[in-house]
Amino acid sequence: MTADLAHSPPPKRFQHLLKVIAGQRFLNKQGLGNEVPFFICPYEPQEAVAMQRLQAQLITSLAQQGVTVLDINLYDLSIQILKDRGIWDQILDMESSVDKPQLLELLQGVLDPESHLIPAIATQLAQTSFDVLFLSGVGEVFPYIRSHNVLNNLQSTAKDRPTVLFFPGDYSHSVATGASLDLFCRMHDDKYYRAFNIYHCEV
Repeated sequence: MTADLAHSPPPKRFQHLLKVIAGQRFLNKQGLGNEVPFFICPYEPQEAVAMQRLQAQLITSLAQQGVTVLDINLYDLSIQILKDRGIWDQILDMESSVDKPQLLELLQGVLDPESHLIPAIATQLAQTSFDVLFLSGVGEVFPYIRSHNVLNNLQSTAKDRPTVLFFPGDYSHSVATGASLDLFCRMHDDKYYRAFNIYHCEV
């Protein structure tokens, strides 16, 4: 999917996503059993720019059908958290003078999902009327934020509305290893099984 989505016919994936997300089965969380309404939208890492366009197009098309999306980019949210805590400029200043492990440890602490990231998401959820939550920016916040940690900590916060995580990689399932979020189609250690692959959902 390398064509300019704004100037080309909507691809099959767009049509499927639009029909699924706008459907009452999806919006009413039907057929999930006791699972949380989390859905993974995987894509090839090299398609990141095209997927950003597709996501924006989805939000517009869904709005035309009366479905409101709350769109949260984890990278943008992380920067806002650092600014709100008054440490954004400090981190920029020290980035070139500390080694990567130290910087990683610092960012993992100040952007810890349970302590900081999820409460920031919860604030946006409480302040906004929406039907579906979109989460993106997964690749940009790696490795200091891992998607499975976000989903694990989000389960009690975002259970009332469907959540779609746009994921640059594979969401794979196997009998031997279970389910895993394979970031960039290369990282195979993020075990997570409670989400559904949105491409497998009924229209």
